[in-house]
Amino acid sequence: MQCTWPQNDPQMLNYHDNEWGNPVHDDKKHFEFLVLDCFQAGLSWKTILHRRENFKKAFSNFDVKKIAKFDEVKVQELMQDAGIIRNKLKITGTVKNAKAFIEIQKEYGSFDKYIWQFTDHKTLVTKVKQSSEIRATSPESDAMSKALKKLGFTFVGSTICYAYMQAAGIINDHLVSCTRYKELIKAEKLK
Repeated sequence: MQCTWPQNDPQMLNYHDNEWGNPVHDDKKHFEFLVLDCFQAGLSWKTILHRRENFKKAFSNFDVKKIAKFDEVKVQELMQDAGIIRNKLKITGTVKNAKAFIEIQKEYGSFDKYIWQFTDHKTLVTKVKQSSEIRATSPESDAMSKALKKLGFTFVGSTICYAYMQAAGIINDHLVSCTRYKELIKAEKLK
């Protein structure tokens, strides 16, 4: 038994089974999920996931230092890239977020050290029994959103932050009947 949201889509199933909810402690992966969740705003995760490789290519393999240097010429180039979501606000927002991300790394030593503080450096386990119980926001995502906006991030509303927290394993929203739920709980206990 597993979560129902991937349906029968092979990419969604692979993402669910191998990534979603795994605790992330790598800054590059954190930034990748922030970029993808930014672009997901108003769209389905399936739409973004099916374009993930295009995003990876367009955004310099999610290299935050390279993205922070993107100029208007690069933004216009990305606006012509049919492989990604061509939304200028989201593209320029990603550049702005890269710059803010680097500032957090400078201040805290890593983005990872900073971002896990919102859950006291441990995964929140929600214990949901059915998909309808999965929330779109939480007090933690509200606090994260407010803090990131204050630091200069954009496209980091509470709903986007919550989706990011799910992806990065900061929240375990797998259904309790899902095999991944049990695997992640077991892995956490072995730490």
